Amino acid sequence: VASMRRVFLILLWTMSLVRPNVPQAAGVQVFPPVNFTLTVSALAQVLLHWKPNPNQEQKNYPISYDVKILSPVPEEYDTKKTHSIRTVALHNGFSAHLRTLLLHNDLEMRSEWVKQKLPPLPGAPETSVTNLSCVTRITISSTVSLHCTWLPGQGAPPDTEYFLFYRYEMYTEECQDYIKDKWNRNTECRFSVTRIDPEEFDKLIVIHINGSSKYAAIKPLQQLFNQNAIEKVNVPRNVTVFLDQNDLLATWEKPVSPLPKECFEYEFYLFNLKSGNKQTLKISSNDFRLRIDVTSRYSIQVRANYHVCSTRGLWSDWSEIIYVGPNKMENRVAWILAVLCVSTCFTFLLVAIICK
Repeated sequence: VASMRRVFLILLWTMSLVRPNVPQAAGVQVFPPVNFTLTVSALAQVLLHWKPNPNQEQKNYPISYDVKILSPVPEEYDTKKTHSIRTVALHNGFSAHLRTLLLHNDLEMRSEWVKQKLPPLPGAPETSVTNLSCVTRITISSTVSLHCTWLPGQGAPPDTEYFLFYRYEMYTEECQDYIKDKWNRNTECRFSVTRIDPEEFDKLIVIHINGSSKYAAIKPLQQLFNQNAIEKVNVPRNVTVFLDQNDLLATWEKPVSPLPKECFEYEFYLFNLKSGNKQTLKISSNDFRLRIDVTSRYSIQVRANYHVCSTRGLWSDWSEIIYVGPNKMENRVAWILAVLCVSTCFTFLLVAIICK
């Protein structure tokens, strides 16, 4: 039985070697594409372009191309076009393989690979910025602001000056509003208004930071951010809290956003100032009712995030604190003031009587 199994495996291996060459024996050959080029067409964007091999026969054989991206992010896909555009960080270079695919008698035949690569962007090691972080916000005027922070590279000379650019679709803009650290180096950038569309979802924002120094070539850094994933959601508006017998009722309006109210969820923070108990409740609506101890005083805050309509962003800041319930401290102060007032009046009256 073992020997028969070995023979069967050898036959399978032989068939796997012979089968791809059967169409070749029938006179059909597959040639690799020609003139394969890589061109940087925008910040963090590369254009892959090629042409069909002129020796390739066109006898109604379906032809497509297998594209394999090796770096910086591995990816493989088929296309019938002779070009492809990819948005990726290019500071560490780009490498891709390409081959022709031909379908003959229900058998997919493949040519040899052709290869191309882009070298890494020039610059001294460890001079690139680190810890790059970016946040967007939708303003009341329905525009999008952008704020990025970073740290200088460990290998960057003290005189290094960094410069930030953002790209959204095909629009690129350089930062004009920097914030410096105590060594007078740019470490933050603010765009109060950008071309980012607040009504688009899951598009990429490209951040490119290069630099200059008298003592070293500064290596650029490119990073891609999902538009919604870095959005700092706005605070819920018009938060109102009141007591209805033994229940606490709270209502609010959705944050400033083009998305409808159904797209948000909220966290409701309740702190009992009497007992010290804390509660954080997740709520999917714009109102809330909760049975509470009406003899206690509470502080209340609400914050928001996206829920079902979009990629989750960053939780909003908490709303301003609202207090509800009896305030014993205020009652005590009022009682003390009343006693002082009565005592003062009695003293003045007694002095007046004595003087008379």
